[in-house]
Amino acid sequence: MNAEKSYLKLLEVLRKRKDAGDAFELAGLAMGGAWIAERLASDLQLAQYGVINVAFHRDDYAEKGITALRTASTMPTHLPFEVNGTNIILIDDVLLTGRTVRAALNELFDFGRPAQVEFMVLADRENRELPISADFVGEQVSIPDNQILVLEKDGAGKFSFQLEGRAE
Repeated sequence: MNAEKSYLKLLEVLRKRKDAGDAFELAGLAMGGAWIAERLASDLQLAQYGVINVAFHRDDYAEKGITALRTASTMPTHLPFEVNGTNIILIDDVLLTGRTVRAALNELFDFGRPAQVEFMVLADRENRELPISADFVGEQVSIPDNQILVLEKDGAGKFSFQLEGRAE
Protein backbone atom coordinates (compact mmCIF):
# COMPACT_ATOMS: atom_id res chain seq x y z
CA MET A 1 0.00 0.00 0.00
CA ASN A 2 1.70 3.08 -1.24
CA ALA A 3 -0.41 6.15 -0.48
CA GLU A 4 1.99 8.52 -2.22
CA LYS A 5 1.96 6.47 -5.43
CA SER A 6 -1.85 6.30 -5.28
CA TYR A 7 -2.01 10.06 -4.78
CA LEU A 8 0.16 10.69 -7.85
CA LYS A 9 -2.09 8.40 -9.92
CA LEU A 10 -5.18 10.37 -8.90
CA LEU A 11 -3.40 13.69 -9.47
CA GLU A 12 -2.64 12.63 -13.05
CA VAL A 13 -6.32 11.75 -13.66
CA LEU A 14 -7.42 15.19 -12.49
CA ARG A 15 -4.62 16.96 -14.35
CA LYS A 16 -5.83 15.40 -17.62
CA ARG A 17 -9.42 16.46 -16.88
CA LYS A 18 -8.36 20.00 -16.06
CA ASP A 19 -6.21 20.21 -19.19
CA ALA A 20 -9.21 18.98 -21.24
CA GLY A 21 -11.24 21.90 -19.90
CA ASP A 22 -13.49 19.90 -17.57
CA ALA A 23 -14.93 22.13 -14.86
CA PHE A 24 -15.08 20.60 -11.37
CA GLU A 25 -14.74 21.46 -7.71
CA LEU A 26 -13.00 19.30 -5.10
CA ALA A 27 -14.52 18.48 -1.72
CA GLY A 28 -12.55 16.32 0.69
CA LEU A 29 -14.10 14.38 3.56
CA ALA A 30 -12.64 15.39 6.92
CA MET A 31 -9.92 14.52 7.84
CA GLY A 32 -7.91 12.43 5.34
CA GLY A 33 -9.97 13.38 2.30
CA ALA A 34 -9.59 17.05 3.15
CA TRP A 35 -5.80 16.66 3.29
CA ILE A 36 -5.89 15.04 -0.15
CA ALA A 37 -8.21 17.72 -1.58
CA GLU A 38 -5.97 20.48 -0.21
CA ARG A 39 -2.86 19.00 -1.82
CA LEU A 40 -4.68 18.29 -5.11
CA ALA A 41 -5.92 21.88 -5.24
CA SER A 42 -2.38 23.13 -4.67
CA ASP A 43 -0.78 20.78 -7.20
CA LEU A 44 -3.46 21.59 -9.81
CA GLN A 45 -3.30 25.31 -9.01
CA LEU A 46 -7.01 25.44 -8.24
CA ALA A 47 -8.30 28.52 -6.45
CA GLN A 48 -10.22 26.58 -3.81
CA TYR A 49 -11.38 23.28 -2.41
CA GLY A 50 -14.12 22.27 -0.01
CA VAL A 51 -14.26 20.25 3.17
CA ILE A 52 -17.17 18.03 4.16
CA ASN A 53 -17.55 16.89 7.75
CA VAL A 54 -19.95 13.97 8.03
CA ALA A 55 -20.15 13.90 11.84
CA PHE A 56 -23.80 14.88 12.11
CA HIS A 57 -24.96 12.60 9.27
CA ARG A 58 -23.26 9.42 10.50
CA ASP A 59 -25.54 6.51 11.27
CA ASP A 60 -23.32 5.74 14.27
CA TYR A 61 -23.34 9.31 15.66
CA ALA A 62 -24.67 8.15 19.04
CA GLU A 63 -21.73 5.74 19.37
CA LYS A 64 -19.11 8.30 18.27
CA GLY A 65 -20.37 11.04 20.60
CA ILE A 66 -17.60 13.42 21.67
CA THR A 67 -15.25 12.19 18.93
CA ALA A 68 -17.77 13.27 16.28
CA LEU A 69 -18.24 16.65 17.93
CA ARG A 70 -14.49 17.16 18.14
CA THR A 71 -13.91 16.52 14.41
CA ALA A 72 -16.87 18.74 13.54
CA SER A 73 -15.35 21.62 15.48
CA THR A 74 -11.75 21.17 14.26
CA MET A 75 -12.59 20.68 10.57
CA PRO A 76 -16.16 21.82 9.86
CA THR A 77 -17.88 21.64 6.49
CA HIS A 78 -16.75 24.52 4.30
CA LEU A 79 -17.79 24.74 0.65
CA PRO A 80 -16.42 28.00 -0.82
CA PHE A 81 -18.18 27.41 -4.14
CA GLU A 82 -21.76 27.24 -5.36
CA VAL A 83 -22.99 23.66 -4.98
CA ASN A 84 -26.09 23.99 -7.20
CA GLY A 85 -25.32 22.88 -10.73
CA THR A 86 -21.63 22.22 -10.05
CA ASN A 87 -19.65 19.08 -10.91
CA ILE A 88 -18.14 18.00 -7.60
CA ILE A 89 -15.50 15.37 -6.95
CA LEU A 90 -15.76 13.99 -3.40
CA ILE A 91 -12.45 12.74 -2.07
CA ASP A 92 -11.67 10.35 0.77
CA ASP A 93 -8.67 8.34 1.87
CA VAL A 94 -10.24 4.87 2.29
CA LEU A 95 -13.48 3.36 0.99
CA LEU A 96 -14.79 0.39 2.95
CA THR A 97 -18.51 0.05 3.75
CA GLY A 98 -19.81 3.10 1.89
CA ARG A 99 -21.51 4.50 4.99
CA THR A 100 -19.20 7.53 5.22
CA VAL A 101 -19.85 8.37 1.57
CA ARG A 102 -23.61 8.17 2.19
CA ALA A 103 -23.21 10.60 5.08
CA ALA A 104 -21.08 12.91 2.90
CA LEU A 105 -23.75 12.98 0.20
CA ASN A 106 -26.36 13.89 2.81
CA GLU A 107 -24.17 16.74 4.07
CA LEU A 108 -23.41 17.93 0.53
CA PHE A 109 -27.08 18.03 -0.45
CA ASP A 110 -27.78 20.20 2.61
CA PHE A 111 -25.91 22.89 0.63
CA GLY A 112 -27.60 22.41 -2.74
CA ARG A 113 -28.02 20.09 -5.68
CA PRO A 114 -24.85 19.45 -7.69
CA ALA A 115 -25.02 18.72 -11.42
CA GLN A 116 -22.85 15.64 -10.85
CA VAL A 117 -20.99 14.02 -7.97
CA GLU A 118 -18.04 11.72 -8.56
CA PHE A 119 -16.06 9.91 -5.91
CA MET A 120 -12.27 9.59 -5.67
CA VAL A 121 -10.43 7.48 -3.09
CA LEU A 122 -6.79 6.59 -2.41
CA ALA A 123 -7.55 3.04 -1.24
CA ASP A 124 -10.57 0.83 -1.91
CA ARG A 125 -10.97 -2.04 0.55
CA GLU A 126 -13.86 -3.62 -1.43
CA ASN A 127 -16.16 -4.57 1.45
CA ARG A 128 -19.44 -2.69 0.96
CA GLU A 129 -22.54 -2.52 3.08
CA LEU A 130 -24.11 -0.02 0.65
CA PRO A 131 -24.14 0.03 -3.17
CA ILE A 132 -21.42 2.69 -3.45
CA SER A 133 -18.30 2.59 -5.57
CA ALA A 134 -15.50 5.00 -6.42
CA ASP A 135 -15.15 6.54 -9.86
CA PHE A 136 -11.41 6.99 -9.35
CA VAL A 137 -9.31 4.59 -7.24
CA GLY A 138 -5.65 4.96 -6.41
CA GLU A 139 -5.25 1.35 -5.28
CA GLN A 140 -7.38 -1.71 -4.49
CA VAL A 141 -6.24 -3.17 -1.17
CA SER A 142 -7.01 -6.29 0.77
CA ILE A 143 -6.33 -6.26 4.49
CA PRO A 144 -7.84 -8.27 7.36
CA ASP A 145 -11.19 -7.08 8.74
CA ASN A 146 -9.65 -6.57 12.19
CA GLN A 147 -7.35 -3.84 10.83
CA ILE A 148 -7.90 -0.32 9.54
CA LEU A 149 -5.87 1.85 7.19
CA VAL A 150 -4.91 5.21 8.65
CA LEU A 151 -3.68 7.96 6.35
CA GLU A 152 -0.77 9.97 7.68
CA LYS A 153 0.82 13.13 6.33
CA ASP A 154 4.43 14.03 7.04
CA GLY A 155 5.91 17.51 7.46
CA ALA A 156 6.49 17.79 3.70
CA GLY A 157 2.85 16.89 2.99
CA LYS A 158 3.63 13.39 1.64
CA PHE A 159 1.12 10.63 2.36
CA SER A 160 1.56 7.16 3.84
CA PHE A 161 -0.76 4.49 5.17
CA GLN A 162 -0.36 2.79 8.53
CA LEU A 163 -2.15 -0.39 9.56
CA GLU A 164 -3.79 -0.31 12.98
CA GLY A 165 -5.98 -2.71 14.92
CA ARG A 166 -9.69 -2.02 14.70
CA ALA A 167 -11.30 -0.92 17.98
CA GLU A 168 -14.23 -3.15 18.86
